[in-house]
Amino acid sequence: MDGPASTLLRRAARFLAAYGIFVALAGLFVFLTITKNDTFFTQRNLMNVLRQNSFTTVLAVGVTLTILTAGIDLSVGSVVALSGVLCADVLAHGHGIAAGLAVGLAVGAAVGLVNGALVTRVRIPPFLVTLATMLIVRGAAQKYTGARTIPIPEPVASAFSVLSDGLFPVAIMAAVLALAGFGLARTPFGRHVYAVGGNAEAARLCGIRVPRVLLVVYVLCGLLAGLAGVMVASRLASGYPNAGLFYELDAVAAAVVGGTSLFGGRGSVWGTLAGALFIGILNNGLNLYEVQQYDQQMVKGAVLLLATSLDRWRTKETA
Repeated sequence: MDGPASTLLRRAARFLAAYGIFVALAGLFVFLTITKNDTFFTQRNLMNVLRQNSFTTVLAVGVTLTILTAGIDLSVGSVVALSGVLCADVLAHGHGIAAGLAVGLAVGAAVGLVNGALVTRVRIPPFLVTLATMLIVRGAAQKYTGARTIPIPEPVASAFSVLSDGLFPVAIMAAVLALAGFGLARTPFGRHVYAVGGNAEAARLCGIRVPRVLLVVYVLCGLLAGLAGVMVASRLASGYPNAGLFYELDAVAAAVVGGTSLFGGRGSVWGTLAGALFIGILNNGLNLYEVQQYDQQMVKGAVLLLATSLDRWRTKETA
């Protein structure tokens, strides 16, 4: 029979599996505050961390939606490039910021619609669909620009920079998190997303329109990638066809490190936020310690492997 000590250990392990990312985030923050107080714990540095990770977090929220349905979207980094390029082109031709924003969002939603249609109608696995569209969309961005940057002229560039300057990108990130968090926790659609990820066949038998849920999820993911693309174009004051390179990996890592299960049906955008902040602060701390770039990549890879192992352990415990 299990004794009180063994029961306590199991409960502690389950607590860490469920809330470990928040514990790790707090621990990393405290460690860097103590050891690098003069460079880390400053208003300028902390604001830079928030601003730099606002784009990744917006992307990661969309990717979280797809992973919750037991899918994935690898095309989001390429969508960042194409939406930013077309947004910048609209602005370079003298149209207003609203028009550029609308084009960037529409491009993202259109790619998401294609992804969702291929997943639900043609029944191609999400990994293969979005891997293909990742290549197609990146190629389209490079072909459209001739692999050149599209600069946004003044004074439009200065006005457009508000989307990536100061607290504005943080406010956009907060709004996306609030809407997504409310939608998942408080609406029938959110419950359907979790149900589809938990067991798509059981969800169908319960009357949930699984293809419709998946289609909406991929459109929303594309829309958020389009928004991130516009924000990146604002930051660069140009449309750069190689923007967003490997952003899809950062977004997936933030979701998985934040506790979203790769098997679907479990996770939250708040965990994703914690995962994105953990990775962002980890990057910042490694830079402050002047760790070489290739060593940083190995550290981040090890963190992702650890998070995936915990996800696997949680799945076995709840099976």
